[in-house]
Amino acid sequence: MQSPLPSTDSLSAALEALLGRFAAMVRSVGARHGLADADIDEIVQELRIRLWRAGHSGEQIGLLGASYVYRAATSAALDLIRRRRARGGARTESVDDHAEELEAEGSAADAIAREELERHVVAALDALPLSRRTVVRLYLSGYEREEIAELLGWSEAKTRNLMYRGLADLRARLTEMGVAWGDR
Repeated sequence: MQSPLPSTDSLSAALEALLGRFAAMVRSVGARHGLADADIDEIVQELRIRLWRAGHSGEQIGLLGASYVYRAATSAALDLIRRRRARGGARTESVDDHAEELEAEGSAADAIAREELERHVVAALDALPLSRRTVVRLYLSGYEREEIAELLGWSEAKTRNLMYRGLADLRARLTEMGVAWGDR
């Protein structure tokens, strides 16, 4: 007879206990990398997700040591910094600093159009072959081609080929769906 899967309540409690135990250390990792409080909160959330995805039971999470949590927090912080740099921004900016711009830009119709575009892109991505879809998703998430090759353990040439073919397929599928590239 198999042992029952851990309940999500016990897993959540174990995650919160672990993060509570190492909260100061996780925050110091973010501060060491020059991140703002909002960024540090994002790292804590990312760490929570990574630990949950690792598939540990509540008991196993309770046994994780400081070095494991430190490495995971450092990795989450560096990933956040890489994504920001790839998008052309180095720091989190306060929404209050840009409230007037947001009001001028953000109508309900624009929000609906963005959501519709997102649905089309996700549907088009899901139709790609797995290898191309993986590379294109990482590329659209802000990873450089060399980083993608390293993450996937592929040669740079294979990664480049799959990325360019995947992007071409994505454009073609979006065009078939009636999404005009020049308008976005």
